Amino acid sequence: MDRRSFTISTLKLSAGVRFGALRRHKKLRVLIVDGINNHTWQIATAAIREILDNAGIFDVDVSTTPPAGSPPSAWLDWRPDFKPYSAVILNFNSGESEKAVMWPKPIRDAFVAYVREGGGMLSYHAANNAFLLWPEYNQMIGMGWRPKSFGPSVHIGDRDEVIEVPAGQGFEPNHPPRLDFQIHVRDRHHPMTSGMPRVWMHPSEQLTHGQHGPVSGFDFLTYARSPITQQNEPMDWVHTFGRGRVYVTMLGHTWANEPSPDLECAGFQTLLARGVEWIASGRVTIPIPSDFPTENQISLRHLRCLASQS
Repeated sequence: MDRRSFTISTLKLSAGVRFGALRRHKKLRVLIVDGINNHTWQIATAAIREILDNAGIFDVDVSTTPPAGSPPSAWLDWRPDFKPYSAVILNFNSGESEKAVMWPKPIRDAFVAYVREGGGMLSYHAANNAFLLWPEYNQMIGMGWRPKSFGPSVHIGDRDEVIEVPAGQGFEPNHPPRLDFQIHVRDRHHPMTSGMPRVWMHPSEQLTHGQHGPVSGFDFLTYARSPITQQNEPMDWVHTFGRGRVYVTMLGHTWANEPSPDLECAGFQTLLARGVEWIASGRVTIPIPSDFPTENQISLRHLRCLASQS
């Protein structure tokens, strides 16, 4: 077993200029956890790193788990230390079934303690599929790719009201084929979304619906109109877990051997970077850039890491 596969690799990030973020004397340390996913996690991790690099206020490390099918001995070699980090991004999805890979219990316990004691956590796209049998994780994310019998779901009314659907009702989790759609900012007062246009266009993305779980107390920041449910489906939401801040985004879809213009959306990149800053520090200094998309106009910022996917 090559132990180097499961060590934490460090990327020292240079100051970026695209977001024009305020300079910090000390950058925010962020850890990305990846290694198993039904999406191309390698592309997503590279894109997240580049987006945060462009923000200029983060230092990013990556911890890669053993691959699917690894023996228990391989998991003994994976021991990430969450404590040095202001935020942890989960780009990890071992599946939504009861038989899916679970992190070893000591790592789960350490992660719960990390968030509960004030660490930031971002569930990135399909990461909310993972860990069906981990109660604290379900409490952190609020809603996941779970059957409707698992818990309530939420959609947003036409006046931005949160409509909770009881467990057992509503839609099972699913999504239409990738499409361009408008993102509506429901909470324009939250630091992450403050200053954004009320509506902005996002390209070639998965518009997921039918997420279920213990949703009480969550702030739903954005939503999009699903062509399947004909309802406004939450795309981004936040809350606190103990003293920690949690951000869940349904955006950021990737597939192998396909372009990913959704990752190159200036709106998505801005929201992601501001979200990581918020979970890490409780404030947002990254401004809304001049090339932010409008209600009817997509705005792309090409990423070097995606050049081979074009």
